[in-house]
Amino acid sequence: MMNIGVPGLVLILIIALVIFGPAKLPQLGKAIGETLKEFKNSTKDVMDEVTEEFKLEEKKEAKKEEQK
Repeated sequence: MMNIGVPGLVLILIIALVIFGPAKLPQLGKAIGETLKEFKNSTKDVMDEVTEEFKLEEKKEAKKEEQK
């Protein structure tokens, strides 16, 4: 993944300021923050489900090995 760096970040902020204006910029930042938070929570939920299913499969395999 490419690193943006400080100059690139400043350029993006200046372009956003020109496009959206100073009044809309805080609202835009809040919306982006909430979206990222929701994405992070959803990703965590999916990872927890996959981990739980993996553990169940391991238990089933262990029981099969014990029966042999």
